[in-house]
Amino acid sequence: MSSHVMSNTNVMLGRSIRHVTRSMDTIITVTIMPIAFMLLFRYVFGGAIQAGTDNYTNYLMPGILLIAIASGISYTGFRLFNDMQSGIFERFHSMPIARSSVLWGHVLTSVVSNAISVVVIIGVGLIMGFRTSAGVLAWLAVVGILALFTLALTWVAMIAGLAASSPDGASAFSYPLVFLPFISSAFVPTGTMPGPVKAFAEHQPVTSIVNTIRALFEQQPAGNDIWIALGWCAGILVVAYAFAMRAYHRRIA
Repeated sequence: MSSHVMSNTNVMLGRSIRHVTRSMDTIITVTIMPIAFMLLFRYVFGGAIQAGTDNYTNYLMPGILLIAIASGISYTGFRLFNDMQSGIFERFHSMPIARSSVLWGHVLTSVVSNAISVVVIIGVGLIMGFRTSAGVLAWLAVVGILALFTLALTWVAMIAGLAASSPDGASAFSYPLVFLPFISSAFVPTGTMPGPVKAFAEHQPVTSIVNTIRALFEQQPAGNDIWIALGWCAGILVVAYAFAMRAYHRRIA
């Protein structure tokens, strides 16, 4: 990325961040649902679920973080759709700025806003009993995986925002992503699931990401899960980026 593009992206990022800070209810809304799920599973279902651990909050945390991110990126698609409908993009394109910087501004805003949600949820988790022996390197690895996961899903949101014909359509795509962790190892071990469900759960991206983050929190070897998780995130990111940029150039052509 050239210095010109980086400078333009920084301007677009500042613009999007200002919009988010003027409407903090979006971040609050994004954090409420994952926290509600965490409370529900910890204090209502937790006593009946056999996850093979004495601290079920620790077991829940990776999946709750992914739900928060999947929920948060829906607002990115919504904000992009509103920009496309308002005509602001046409004004941007009449200026000497890099066209890709407009999308990157939204993408990086998603990373920042989701990072805030993740920090808040971890704070609530600590109050509920979440504990980790992870060192600095393990935490950095967790942050890296969550950031890559956020980038991948955000570029999927870009496609939805560019292709949608209504605000609801721009954000509705995230609903299946929010519930994907429920058919994974996020809340119960996959070994307790019926055959077809187990097969799906063990071969979808959320399970490998959850297993990797859980192992890092516990200072345990992540094994092949970390490479599978990185492969899923990187693959989705590359494909989604390519489709989003193609859709973007078609819209502004």
